[in-house]
Amino acid sequence: MSKHYTLTATKRDRAGKGVARALRREKQIPAVVYGDNKPPVLISISEKDITIQYMKGGMRTHMCDLSIDQDKVSVLARDIQIHPVTDRIEHVDFMRVGPKTKLIVQVPIHFINQENCPGIKAKGVLNIVHHHLELRCAAGDIPEAIEIDTSSAEINDSFKLSDVKLPKGAEVMGHKDDDITLANIVEPVVKDDATGAGDEAAAATSPANVPATSQKNPAAAPAAAAPAKPAKK
Repeated sequence: MSKHYTLTATKRDRAGKGVARALRREKQIPAVVYGDNKPPVLISISEKDITIQYMKGGMRTHMCDLSIDQDKVSVLARDIQIHPVTDRIEHVDFMRVGPKTKLIVQVPIHFINQENCPGIKAKGVLNIVHHHLELRCAAGDIPEAIEIDTSSAEINDSFKLSDVKLPKGAEVMGHKDDDITLANIVEPVVKDDATGAGDEAAAATSPANVPATSQKNPAAAPAAAAPAKPAKK
């Protein structure tokens, strides 16, 4: 069951960059509510309130009970614009949804119980191939995360899409018939110092490191000095 959070908003009459900048100076974030075959509604929300919720995580997968003046509406954040330098929220698009509204969402994959994983205890490394799954499911059934238990995995074991338990009625987008690998336990990489030393020695004597004159024309290389003639008596 999707988690819910609450926010309070105020309607605003005007849009535009100037209005948005004025709102931000007043510690308000411009936002819009759209969808459900109804006209969009321009709103503003306390920067503090929405930032706290954003820092908790899950705004794009948790339903929001939004109070707009005297009206209440269920929405889901579909786009959150972040300033590239300050990381402050600049604008949010909310979509009106009901519990049965079908949506496509990115759900994170959490690999749990790694501290008990035999493969990791044996110095294996968890190689994660996919960090998220794109699901199409009802808004009321969006999972917090997809959890995969690693507690019995050995080195060379892999975690497949078929191992994942999805919410009822949910489907994975883009991999409907593919049993893709989500992660695996791989052997640790061990560097061989002796081999490395041999490689360095080989590199030092390789043709690439021999003077160009010697490579192109061996005859052009300086000849050894001839022995000195004996002095005349």
